Amino acid sequence: MEAQEQKVETIPRDPVDAVRRRKSLVREYVEAIGIAILLALVIRTLVVQAFTIPSGSMMNTLVVGDYILVNKFLYGPEVPFTDRRVPGIRLPQRGDIIVFKYPQDEKRDFIKRIVAVPGDRVLIRGQRVHVNGNPLDEPYVKFTSASWSQSANASYCGYAYGCEPTIVPADSYFVMGDNRDNSQDSRYWGFVKREKIKGKAFLIYWSWDSERHWLRWWRLAKYIP
Repeated sequence: MEAQEQKVETIPRDPVDAVRRRKSLVREYVEAIGIAILLALVIRTLVVQAFTIPSGSMMNTLVVGDYILVNKFLYGPEVPFTDRRVPGIRLPQRGDIIVFKYPQDEKRDFIKRIVAVPGDRVLIRGQRVHVNGNPLDEPYVKFTSASWSQSANASYCGYAYGCEPTIVPADSYFVMGDNRDNSQDSRYWGFVKREKIKGKAFLIYWSWDSERHWLRWWRLAKYIP
């Protein structure tokens, strides 16, 4: 017996259905991208934000080319498009490294270390910062060799703030750079208001030396206390 060839009938695809499938696929991709962008914006606004260190005012704790993460949730982030804040976990403390809006130009972000909190009495003598009558232990501070010789006259003080006992106002903070001879900070322009603080620096996630064109691998994932 001869084998008979079976004919298989095919049902032509509906072009309208194919278009609908393509539209559905595009919609899924758009929705996924939209959700990812929304989550990124929420995280950036309320939880964590990345910043770059452009100057040497915090050396050697932070150097030019460090990329850091800032915890915005710790102090309570701002609610977008309002003057209100989400309740934070704690208030800023002495020793915290913070990012804030520069008081003389709020379009710029500065990063410094808190040396005195509301109600503290600050006095600067030579290279020592005294808070409430006690000298601060600051092993992280960097000075130039020239400043060591100039500090022989410990009674001299040429700053706008801190030369005389200075009380930090309510909801304000006295901040200074770790690189004391190369830092524009509270000694020159005064206090940082609580509502101007964006968050606390807590991690170096990348560090690039642009002069030598290499990665500072030993600084990656370095925790900032």
